[in-house]
Order: sequence, then structure tokens, then C-alpha cells
Amino acid sequence: MSDTCSHLDTVADVAPSSEGCEDCLRTGGQWVHLRMCPSCGHIGCCDSSPNGHATAHWHAFPDHPLVRSFESGEDWWWCYPVDLFFEVDGAAPSPSHP
Repeated sequence: MSDTCSHLDTVADVAPSSEGCEDCLRTGGQWVHLRMCPSCGHIGCCDSSPNGHATAHWHAFPDHPLVRSFESGEDWWWCYPVDLFFEVDGAAPSPSHP
């Protein structure tokens, strides 16, 4: 495992795509926690959820390598290719669902 992420250049100024996991909302699924793709704004459910849509989004779009928590008070990021949990100094607080 690496201790640095070189994918911050994939971060864009995006709005969350939904207030919940957009894939679960479409299919009637349920989620545990939410994640946001900072490349496109896709909101997906975490790997502890039945469908793991956030990780599925990365597999479908490998040029979207990062997710942020979409939970209130959680400002962490995850880099899939590097397998790294981190925070970004000076980043705006993570958006979160209502």
C-alpha cells in the first residue's frame, strides 16, 4: 500500500447527483453509508451496503479513482487504485445528504 495519492487532479467542482445512492433509489435498494465521486458527483453506497455502488462506479469509470464520504462530519477520502484512506488539508468540508 502506498502512503500518497496522485489522483487529486481528477477532482472537479461537482454537485452531488442525488440525496441518496442514485443506483439504489433507481432499483429500490438500501444503503448503509454514502460516498460521492469528486470527479462527477455520483452518489453511491459503501461496500458495507448490499450493492456497493460507489466501488461499482469506479469499476465502470476507472478514470474516477476517488470517493469522499457523503456523511455529515466525515471529511475523509479514499483512493481506489492506491488503496489509501486520507484527508485533504484545506479541502472544503464534505457535502452530505440531508
